[in-house]
Amino acid sequence: MAEKAQFEFLWEKIRERAEKTIHPLSYGMFIEPLVPVDVVNKKIVLKAGTEMAAAQIMKSYTKQLQDAIQTADVGLNGFHIVVDGSQTYTLNEEPDALEETESVALDARFTFDSFVVGPSNKFVYAAAKSVSETPGENFNPLYIYGGTGLGKTHLMQAIANEITAKKPSLKVLYTTSERFLNEFVDSIAKKSSGKDSEARFRNRYRNVDVLIIDDIQFWAGKYGVQEAFFHTFNDLVAQNKQIVISSDCPAKELTTLEERLRTRFEGGLIADIQPPDLETKIAILKRKALEKKCVIPNDVLAFLAKGSDNNVRTLEGRLNTVIFAGKLHEEPVTLRLAALALQESINCDEQEQMTPEAIIRATCSYYSVTKADLIGKNKRQDLVRARQVCTYLMCDILSLPLANVGKIMGGRDHTTVIYSRDKIAELMRINDAVQKAVNDIKGIVLKQ
Repeated sequence: MAEKAQFEFLWEKIRERAEKTIHPLSYGMFIEPLVPVDVVNKKIVLKAGTEMAAAQIMKSYTKQLQDAIQTADVGLNGFHIVVDGSQTYTLNEEPDALEETESVALDARFTFDSFVVGPSNKFVYAAAKSVSETPGENFNPLYIYGGTGLGKTHLMQAIANEITAKKPSLKVLYTTSERFLNEFVDSIAKKSSGKDSEARFRNRYRNVDVLIIDDIQFWAGKYGVQEAFFHTFNDLVAQNKQIVISSDCPAKELTTLEERLRTRFEGGLIADIQPPDLETKIAILKRKALEKKCVIPNDVLAFLAKGSDNNVRTLEGRLNTVIFAGKLHEEPVTLRLAALALQESINCDEQEQMTPEAIIRATCSYYSVTKADLIGKNKRQDLVRARQVCTYLMCDILSLPLANVGKIMGGRDHTTVIYSRDKIAELMRINDAVQKAVNDIKGIVLKQ
């Protein structure tokens, strides 16, 4: 029932947009009878009553439905039509990897407005903003580097979100170095099957106006993918197309990358993100609390900022712990409560640190499943739900990088983690059982 409610919730938002662009008679005849039955590869699966209806929808209303999905902003990028018993309108649940979503899903929260600017990042912020305003004209490539959790991904996605919103005619592709590598390897593997996969891989990454790739340091020592990106880079720059890349270190220190790539990176603008100072940390905490619709006293914010390292994700994790402690104890957040909550959540004396393992154990205990089942591939509905909740909690409590969460949860990719996180966040708003499960498991983790 929860799955069905979620599909109907998504479809209702899409229908509201479609109804405004499709003639009322056609809408009532073809669109209104559609039934949402699944979401696969970020596409909503809609069941039509007959093959004739499905054919008419695909012929006449594909563009309107695609536009409605985009404007509804529900995290989907397309739709499938299925018909019971049809040989034509059937769902292929394992599409070609290169024909899936055009881009890694963007997080709508990552905008320039939500990025807290301070002395440590004002230069790179200005550079990113400039690129988003005039892509391909200045600072090409833009190379952003900095330590983990300082805001690189936020700025990269802010560029993508800004260009997508302000310049919709431009084709923007945001991806991770891991995905680029996987698709490159996949294109080579499928070459032997007779598919022109290499050409499709080239076209996918060269037929864009803006290419944004996160964390290229993972290509270290992988010369095949470096060669592929080298040619992609040259082709795009020759066409004045914008390239934005990020890494955890300056280009000159990427000694395991080919020299010709490093020199091209250095030919653009290199901008680094420094660790935030105390005032910026407090400003970040204020912003995060505002996003969570919570009022946190200034002395508590200062306490959280002073006791944290330079990782913004760690900072947010401390804030999440304190906010949840206030809800758990049903009392206002004070300095005393904050100190107590953080003491309970860290590894001091006989208490255990909040770790991925602690969250996995708490989830397994709550749902009465084994760890092997939780992080395994079994698609039984109760296991899928437990897996999604566990993924959500790791993102929410620990604020781990998405790639790390995917590895912990059985080697899942970046997009699967995003889907699980966003799905549980959405379900928590409409499903009391899911909300209770998340809060109960948080309670177990905090008390361990």
